[in-house]
Amino acid sequence: MIAEDGSASGAGFYIANELGYFKDYNIKIKFASFANSDDMLPALSAGKVDIAGGISSSASFFNSIAQGINVRMIADKGHNIQGKSYFSFVIRKDLKDKIKTYQDLKGKKVAISTKNAVDDYIFQQMLNHSGLKRSDVHIVLMPDFGNMMAALGNGSIDAALQIEPLLTKGIASGIQTKLGDTTDFAPKAQVAMVLGSPEFLDDNHDTALRFMVAYLKGVRAYNDAFFKGKDKDKIIKIMKKKYTALKDEKTWEEVDVAGLDPNGKMFVGDIKDQYEWYHSRGGISGKVDLNKAVDTSLAKQAVKILGTYH
Repeated sequence: MIAEDGSASGAGFYIANELGYFKDYNIKIKFASFANSDDMLPALSAGKVDIAGGISSSASFFNSIAQGINVRMIADKGHNIQGKSYFSFVIRKDLKDKIKTYQDLKGKKVAISTKNAVDDYIFQQMLNHSGLKRSDVHIVLMPDFGNMMAALGNGSIDAALQIEPLLTKGIASGIQTKLGDTTDFAPKAQVAMVLGSPEFLDDNHDTALRFMVAYLKGVRAYNDAFFKGKDKDKIIKIMKKKYTALKDEKTWEEVDVAGLDPNGKMFVGDIKDQYEWYHSRGGISGKVDLNKAVDTSLAKQAVKILGTYH
């Protein structure tokens, strides 16, 4: 049972299912939907679902683990590709001649979706990179990314940390233009992780390993398609078929897709940095033993079976 939210970063699950990789390894897959991660995490910890992918890094996520929710981070589920960040800063198009660098955001209204979550962390990395303080920028919390684009359009904000496909759609519609690339200042930001339940990982290790092998085969087909052009039309049809909200094939050709590591590698150092940053801001009560919460062993075993993807 996989808990997923229909995000594009779930591509490894969707492709492995549609191309029969799970079936090849005698894995029967069911997808479960949850209203939010607050419901998903307890279900994962209790073994009601085996794998969860619809959760990004946040103080709330680490806080759940600190308070006794027993889940493990086992593989990459989203990071930014250099020059093609899945989410990055955009500015109002009419300000493109006034905001040319991150330093030019000083005094401007900049929208981010969540406090003490991965985009807030990335926002802080931008400030550190540009020598700005939080007090130098007017931060606007805007949970709905669609509202960010509307706010840029009506001039109520000057910039936003936006995600695909709205990043590409806003540029195409003449509302916004991209400001640099997230990897300019956060080249190894871990946006999201595949999570596993302890019951699935420990009590059903053989099944878990077969799952991981099939999942990584799906991720490799995704990388082959979007970064090598192999069977790209087929993979886009899978992505838009029933799993994600983006149904337009032309847009799929244009968007910067989420980075998914074909060997399952996570930026473990960045996960630790995010945890420390959330903790320093008072977002986490208690402590998390990241040496236990981050478990790279299953992905490494799967790569031994599949061989390293280059």
